[in-house]
Amino acid sequence: MRDTITIGKDLTVDRLGFGAMRITGPGIWGPPADVPAALALVRRAVELGITFIDTADSYGPGTSEELLAEALHPYADNLVIATKAGQSRPSRAEWIPLGRPEYLRQQAELSLRRLRLDRIDLFQLHRIDPKVPLADQIGAVKQLQDEGKIRHFGLSQVSVTEIEAVRDLIEVVSVQNLYNLTRRDDEDVLDYCEREGIAFIPWSPIAAGAHASVSGPLAEVAAELGATPAQVSLAWLLRRSPVMLPIPGTSTIAHLEENTAAADLRLTDEQFERLQH
Repeated sequence: MRDTITIGKDLTVDRLGFGAMRITGPGIWGPPADVPAALALVRRAVELGITFIDTADSYGPGTSEELLAEALHPYADNLVIATKAGQSRPSRAEWIPLGRPEYLRQQAELSLRRLRLDRIDLFQLHRIDPKVPLADQIGAVKQLQDEGKIRHFGLSQVSVTEIEAVRDLIEVVSVQNLYNLTRRDDEDVLDYCEREGIAFIPWSPIAAGAHASVSGPLAEVAAELGATPAQVSLAWLLRRSPVMLPIPGTSTIAHLEENTAAADLRLTDEQFERLQH
């Protein structure tokens, strides 16, 4: 039995999820070169027991959500698909926070349509827009929640201070920040989430694949366990906190299967501490 986490008191999912950013084309722009392969990848993720998939309106834009629906709809009862809005993509290279209430509502409605859902289980604010009053951004989300179009709400790339400010306005059940074995700037955010029972979803959990060939303690522990460095990185994250929900992404079934196997990898106390330092 794999470890699970319950998001918002009612969504219980496997603690190793799947990030659906890389099923789009190069630069997270447009459709993939091989659409059937992308659909097969997503279906294989579910076959492997993954019950949490993370995407966003800006992946494609829209392409990731459309592919998930094409591959998996009608969805299994235990599958949770989380999406995000709040970053516009006027071009391939631009990611611009955009939190105007009418834009957030528009994007939520489009995500519902692309995902073929009546309600989004977890809707995340991709970035807080510094140009729009926070109360206006959260007010738009709260209205969608009151209308039954959003079940739970989460944040992305935020500080503890920002989380607390948002929690004064709406319940926050998840936080998605950059965090991995070699990028731990947000330890305070993770510790806060653990104290408060908020799911912590680390994006880039294996540093965009960089952990696959790293030397030093990571390579040593991988050799000891007969595993890959990427698998050990994921196992370390799962061991680091019970609220951790990594979402490694990939464009190949081979890497998907490798990543998913990390859920069964167990580090000794000594190995965990060696990696920690």
